[in-house]
Amino acid sequence: MLRIASIIYTMASATVMGIFIIIALVAGFDTMEYVVMAVAAGAVVAMPVSYFIAKAITASG
Repeated sequence: MLRIASIIYTMASATVMGIFIIIALVAGFDTMEYVVMAVAAGAVVAMPVSYFIAKAITASG
C-alpha cells in the first residue's frame, strides 16, 4: 500500500497545493511568504489524503 500511496501523493500534493495557492491568491495574500505557506500546507494535507485514497483502492480491489 505504501507504493500506491506514494504514487497518489505525487498527484494529490500537486492538486492540493494548487488549490491552496489559488485560495491564497483569491483571498488577497499575494506575497511570496503566503504562497510558500500555502504550498507547505498543501504538502502536509496531501499526506493523509493519499493514504485514505490508497486504502480505499486496496480495499476495493
